Amino acid sequence: MASGADKLHKGDDHTDNFTMMQYFEWYCPAGGVHWKRYADDVEHLRDVGITACWLPPPTKGSNPEGTGYDIYDLWDLGEFDQKGAKGTKWGTKEEMLAGVKKAREAGIITYIDAVLNHKAGADKTEEFMATMVDQNNRNKTVGEMHNIQGWTKFTFPGRGDEYSKLKWNFNHFTGVDYDDKTKTKAIYKIQGEGKSWARDVDDEHGSYDYLMFADIDHHHPEVQEDLNNWGDWVLKETGAFGFRFDAVKHISRDFIGQFVKHIRREGGGHPSAFCVGEFWKDSAEALGEYLDGLGTQFSVFDTPLQGNFKEAGDGKEHYDLRKIFDGSLVQARPVDAVTLVDNHDTQVGQALQNWVPAWFKPLAYSLILLRPDGYPCVFFGDMYGCEGENPQPAVAQLGDIIRARKLFAYGDLVDHWDHPNCVAWLRKGDDHHDGCVTVICNGTDEGAKRVEVGKEHAGEKWTDLLGWHSAEVTIGDDGWAEFFSPTQSISIWTKSDARGRNEFKKD
Repeated sequence: MASGADKLHKGDDHTDNFTMMQYFEWYCPAGGVHWKRYADDVEHLRDVGITACWLPPPTKGSNPEGTGYDIYDLWDLGEFDQKGAKGTKWGTKEEMLAGVKKAREAGIITYIDAVLNHKAGADKTEEFMATMVDQNNRNKTVGEMHNIQGWTKFTFPGRGDEYSKLKWNFNHFTGVDYDDKTKTKAIYKIQGEGKSWARDVDDEHGSYDYLMFADIDHHHPEVQEDLNNWGDWVLKETGAFGFRFDAVKHISRDFIGQFVKHIRREGGGHPSAFCVGEFWKDSAEALGEYLDGLGTQFSVFDTPLQGNFKEAGDGKEHYDLRKIFDGSLVQARPVDAVTLVDNHDTQVGQALQNWVPAWFKPLAYSLILLRPDGYPCVFFGDMYGCEGENPQPAVAQLGDIIRARKLFAYGDLVDHWDHPNCVAWLRKGDDHHDGCVTVICNGTDEGAKRVEVGKEHAGEKWTDLLGWHSAEVTIGDDGWAEFFSPTQSISIWTKSDARGRNEFKKD
């Protein structure tokens, strides 16, 4: 579906690799500067090889510095004076639309981050019946059903009825985390006819339907209608080509399936919309079961592979590189896997912190960018560094590794996967692109690997396009040569006059 969305934008004759970028990190500056930065950066991203960008939630949060995951109003993209400002943390609607348009003109499509699990920052409280539940088992009640006062009334005074007339109340939610009457913070299950936790969610904590704030009831017909209408509207309004769905393990799977089918429906205008969900679970089997139950093609982030990268980085030379894809989604069903190294959830200081050690990141990026399987997603924080109380540096020459994907990661794959501390692979190239050899090493000694690139390359001089290894390799008459990698690093080898080598002088 990634290629379907991109080809719809670029045409069937487009032959370049597709590469997504998560264009934000958790600690990006507030103040409405981000959409402008995106617009200013799109030519650079295009030149490097980025073809799609997943943007942060463009929808109004509960306060001017809210990231959008504290979602208040889906229909306000920074257009209305609500929650203390017109714009969002990222900027105004006009600036967002200008950035998306400029990106599209540069050949980059945009995905919208859809936060459909909950709402925050209600305008008023309401009184309704609810039952406190156990934090660790949401199916177990704690005490009797009683009246509580919850923040569930959303009237959107700044927007009024523009775009949507729905005013949300407690009937549109399944749970809240605060009783304003008694000033008690707990998980409360809202009671009423037909009210229950969704049964088609992750079974952690008994039911993981409830995550935070006011939890949306996706079985309510008014909710379904409003969210479906928003899905159509936001793609048309912004010119985006798909969605990244937040927290799908907490949302009714039936709802997600019908939402995706709705936006892709015949005559709906978005038949090739790309859709990827965040389902954070270290089990390719669980991810596969979720995908199988949706009834339509869908992608999820390869969280097991990200966990393998963290384990490999921590293990250093004691980790067997030949096992790096074991248990991953990209190994089991590559067409549905969005591969990643880190993101805003795993970065230092976040609840799901699982930060891949800096030394291993070039190895991890080579594994998702320079091999054929999966749809790789590059993290903004790895490209430009992370800010906040625990700043993290950018990955050295990550732009060049992405550029190597754009120019050389084509054709048949031939693995040389025969040593625990040094592996290599050949991409043979195609009619439009020369190939490359990638060598990665996690050992304490320099890595070396004999690779057969083909007799047709005999006599060619190959060098490491990153410049991290200084050797010049001559391909033998038999088509074989020995390629190298520095200690605990990578090298990407192409012939010295390969098509596109001149682009590496730009950065």
